[in-house]
Amino acid sequence: MVGETVVGEFTRYRQDRLAYAREHAVELRVKNQRKRYLEVHPAYFDDFSLEMANPKLHYMLVHCFQTAAEREAAGRQRSFADQITANFWRAEVSREVKEDPLQYTFLAENVGRHGKITKEEARTWWVDEMTQRFLTGGDTDFDYKKVDGNTLYDDPEEERDAQDAYFDSMDSDFDSDGEGKEKVLTGETNIQDF
Repeated sequence: MVGETVVGEFTRYRQDRLAYAREHAVELRVKNQRKRYLEVHPAYFDDFSLEMANPKLHYMLVHCFQTAAEREAAGRQRSFADQITANFWRAEVSREVKEDPLQYTFLAENVGRHGKITKEEARTWWVDEMTQRFLTGGDTDFDYKKVDGNTLYDDPEEERDAQDAYFDSMDSDFDSDGEGKEKVLTGETNIQDF
């Protein structure tokens, strides 16, 4: 009776672990596909909806580093309503930063027109923040169905590893005599005779 209980608990534990491993593998595959999507579509990070997702961070990491020409070009790509929305949020962020700079202590110390980081570092930071948001499914404006489960966005390294494992598992008899010994060629001179 005690043995059956232990076996039953072990079986349930094993089933739970297998289910967890399967779920984790699916989650990992989805994140890898999303990451691959971002690698294939780097323009995602320039989308206006990302600016509205976190206007404060965008202001500090992107807008403050843009030249007037870059701002004008970005404004031309937006609709009038989007431009008004962006201007409103930028004004709000700018006002908040001026009124209470301690609220943005970390950003204020590292980012801004006269900050300590470069435009490239700020862009890298912005891309990293938006990448993490995308990988966790936080972009409510994006249709993840077109990426999740789509084999076009499978990791090419993973596919290559699977192919390598397949070919490594095959018996190669082209260079052996079938008994594991190296095939010794006889009668061939490596000279073409016509």
